[in-house]
Amino acid sequence: MICVTLETLTFDRLLLIEFHPLFSGGAAPLVESISVLKGAPMKPTTRSLLASGALTAVAALALTACGGSTAPAESTSSPAQESEAAASSATLTVWVDANRAPVLTEAAKSFEESSGVAVDLVTKDFSKIQEDFLRQVPTGKGPDITIGAHDWLGNLVNNGVVQPVELGETAGDFQQVAVDAMSYDGKSYGVPYSTENLALLRNTDLAPEAPADYEQMIAAGEESGAEFPFLVQVSETGDPFHLYPFQASFGAPVFGTDANGAYNAADLALGNAGGLEFASWLAEQGEEGNLRTSIDADIAKEKFVSGDSPFLITGPWNVEAAQEAGIELAIDPIPSAGGEPAQPFVGVQGFFVSSKTENLLAATEFLTNYIGTEQVQTKLYEVGNRPPANNAAFEAAKDDETIAAFGEVGENGVPMPNVPEMAAVWEFWGVAEADIISGKADPAERWEQMAGDIEAAIGK
Repeated sequence: MICVTLETLTFDRLLLIEFHPLFSGGAAPLVESISVLKGAPMKPTTRSLLASGALTAVAALALTACGGSTAPAESTSSPAQESEAAASSATLTVWVDANRAPVLTEAAKSFEESSGVAVDLVTKDFSKIQEDFLRQVPTGKGPDITIGAHDWLGNLVNNGVVQPVELGETAGDFQQVAVDAMSYDGKSYGVPYSTENLALLRNTDLAPEAPADYEQMIAAGEESGAEFPFLVQVSETGDPFHLYPFQASFGAPVFGTDANGAYNAADLALGNAGGLEFASWLAEQGEEGNLRTSIDADIAKEKFVSGDSPFLITGPWNVEAAQEAGIELAIDPIPSAGGEPAQPFVGVQGFFVSSKTENLLAATEFLTNYIGTEQVQTKLYEVGNRPPANNAAFEAAKDDETIAAFGEVGENGVPMPNVPEMAAVWEFWGVAEADIISGKADPAERWEQMAGDIEAAIGK
């Protein structure tokens, strides 16, 4: 039996899951119907693995089943039969958000039928998962698997609540940027399922051609006669996530990388010569009015949708509003301002395995051979509208031009740093950019002050 437990339930979730009417008092809903995934067969099943006499340790996987169980009577069955019985009574607890729950319900059903291992899906508010996971896992009360964002990883690893996941041959099934994002200190800690990044939205009526670089974009914007040559959200406190592609084009990443390509928090690179050049550029763009702290996310979206600019740097979340406004859209790479590629940050979502799980074999099998497959990742894409991390699923999703365009830009992006020290960077980074853009501070002095504040905060 598949158990689906909803810890929090909001109206929008009622549209996503089939269930009996809710009882009063916050009682959990009952799943009314579960459909099995159709299509090509899944990768090799786990029933043979879990029942194998060579893996008798799997008998220790048994946890409390969804509906509880009574003590087993004495049995004269063979060791293989006993191992299979133990597997069938085991339960994987998986934390998932409301949007992904219906898809995982289908995958869990298929997994249980193949392996005999039940899956208890607990639907949680995504914004609270990291905090709850950090609090519960050390006590043994957390899940076996949780959904999460890749930039949580350094914090999760340093707190000892996750363990490496052996992707094996399946590593090649995923986009490299997604595998890199879900890695820490040279080890893979999860199975990615989606990517997300910025790109350049272009109103083709106002700008028929994609700009080759930043200067060409500004020129095209001015020639269009629109109020704003281009739009990007900045706000009074800055927005380094949206401005990072331009910073990267000046050769000023946040951190350097080690021999394995992993971020090295001891090497704060944004304070280098490229960073100072970028700071000077920010000041110039502020003086010219191309960057404005008065433009926040809502204003940027509103002005683009109303036709007041031919260009908007944003994510896929604003595409629908532009299309509904009747704008003919193109989605392009972000143009370089500093001469090097303007690489956006790529955010990756995936699944992590608890360091306290007693079901490591089953958890790994469920992630790599079920959630990691083309079929499941295609279903996750359909409910989340984010480019799949699985290569085959992404190729199939390219029928959607928006997904194809954002995904192709993301393939050339860089993972948002997942090291814990990134928290100190965010604290000082945006406000420094806002001060420079608004002309409140000398660009070089303010940028150097920011780098010094970050280094002091992370103890480097």
